[in-house]
Amino acid sequence: MKFSTALALVTWGTTSSIGHSYASPKIHLNGSSSSSLSPSSSLSFVSRSSSSCRHRRHSLETNTRLSFPFVSYSPRGGAMDDCPSAMNPSTSGSTTALSAVSQQQQQQQVTMDSLVAEYITQENWDILSERGQVALSNLIRGDAEIQAQKHVYANWPEQGVEDEGKQKLTEQLADLDASYPGGLEAYLSKARVLLRESADGTNPFAEFEASVPTGESLSYDSPVPDNHTGMTFTQAEQKGLTGIKDVAFVLVAGGLGERLGYSGIKLSLETNLLTNKSYLEIYVKYIQAMQHMAEVKTGEKNVRIPLVIMTSGDTDPLTRKLLKENDNFGMEEGQIQIVCQDKVAALKDCNAGLNMMDPWTIETKPHGHGDVHHLLLREGHIDQWEEEGRKHVIFLQDTNALVINSILPTLGVSIEKGFDMNSICIPRLAGEAAGAIARLEHKTDPEKSLVINVEYNQLDPLLKTQGDCKGDVADPATGFSPYPGNANNIVIALEAYAKTLRGEDQGVVVEFVNPKYKDATRTEFKKATRLECMMQDIPKLFQKELGSDVNIGFTMFDRWFTFSPAKNSLESGIEAVEKGSIAPGTMSSAESDKYIQNQRKLKHAGMDVDI
Repeated sequence: MKFSTALALVTWGTTSSIGHSYASPKIHLNGSSSSSLSPSSSLSFVSRSSSSCRHRRHSLETNTRLSFPFVSYSPRGGAMDDCPSAMNPSTSGSTTALSAVSQQQQQQQVTMDSLVAEYITQENWDILSERGQVALSNLIRGDAEIQAQKHVYANWPEQGVEDEGKQKLTEQLADLDASYPGGLEAYLSKARVLLRESADGTNPFAEFEASVPTGESLSYDSPVPDNHTGMTFTQAEQKGLTGIKDVAFVLVAGGLGERLGYSGIKLSLETNLLTNKSYLEIYVKYIQAMQHMAEVKTGEKNVRIPLVIMTSGDTDPLTRKLLKENDNFGMEEGQIQIVCQDKVAALKDCNAGLNMMDPWTIETKPHGHGDVHHLLLREGHIDQWEEEGRKHVIFLQDTNALVINSILPTLGVSIEKGFDMNSICIPRLAGEAAGAIARLEHKTDPEKSLVINVEYNQLDPLLKTQGDCKGDVADPATGFSPYPGNANNIVIALEAYAKTLRGEDQGVVVEFVNPKYKDATRTEFKKATRLECMMQDIPKLFQKELGSDVNIGFTMFDRWFTFSPAKNSLESGIEAVEKGSIAPGTMSSAESDKYIQNQRKLKHAGMDVDI
């Protein structure tokens, strides 16, 4: 009887299909049961998003450059204005930490130049903190030619009127300036270029042609080796087990459950109604299971695998509360660490004018999960993992419990093939609202070709410009798109990753802008926009820093085995199915698919189970 690690995990954090609920997690390996993992009694996460980070100055100069078809610039981050530790008045509703009295007592070291004096009186200038003065001066001087921000700094009332609002605004400007490498001016400069390209309808793939990449494919219930690796699923899984002790996990969890009709954080959602275990608990228990199995495999004792959770201002307090209330689900003190994602300024027009919520508050918006790479470098995790001798970093999304089935075999493929980056993929439905892995062949310079995720709204227009011009259609032989679907769970080799992050861009992935225009003139927005970035765009930095030496691949698994996220409300799921989708992506469909994969594993192991 075949007994794989994935089968062993049927009982990990779930109720088995025959109805036995496990009160504490146990590992079953080769028929033997290990002892239960005892929970830790103390809180074990550390926030690295301290207020000192918020005031950190980046000395990196802005080096504006265009690298078609993607626009790329020097490093950037975002305004740390929404994490609890940042204590930013623009989101907490409080006034600035420094009172007007204490600020007036402070020695003012910034002299107001003549350009600033055209708009700001000396009396108003004197009530601002030094960092507020610097930030305001930077904004005015940077806006001298464009004059897109006069609504922010012109026509202030005299000193003594709304002084707290003035202080609040300039402190927020300072936050935005300090947290974005190159400063707020760099952010606005990039935004103007990208907004102009968007308005002009510039095709980011004009110099590329897409082709189906070569990758690996593993099937849980097939004994046939993959054509490329020569490995079966079991062999890949066992290979992964040899390296699991040397990994670090990163969980991207910056989003709320609003699309699900849920007001809390998605990590707290229940994966099933039998054990009521949350997604965060499932992930933590899986890591604990891997620690134990690594000890069994290698004979080493006290294997500890770190977990970093990237939160946002929306999810940070609730994530900390969830961990505290559950004693970190048994992880040791310091084993879970949190980095809080920044927000960036919202933009109201094609000139990148700052959008104001009121006269003294700049609207900010999420920047995207692409920030995770820069944060891991900035907060010292890359250095720490290198010192610990770790070899791979595994990135997970927040609500896809089935991914734990494919982590070990994907790691095994990465080790066997020497992949610098390996994406977990699934068969993709043509037209599905999910990204696809494609090889983009540059028409004139092969050195610029790369394997990368292409978003669904870009894939169809791209394919309609080449070949048979049919666009994103299914392969008649399989019923699926020939392009593998990106589940957005990634295994990255630490050596190549660290070298790339320490390059010119400091882990800052290329940004994009996606404004919603009012009409065909493409001059006005329906609502404010912002620059965004995606975690899966890291291959662009790999290519830049490592050139043709970079080795990027993917590993395909059956959809039932590794992908059923909870991301849509029940109503949205029903609507998707009525339109022909087989992937509703609701909480209930995710739970149902979890039971089905348990049944399929048990049936494959020889049990008589109806599926």
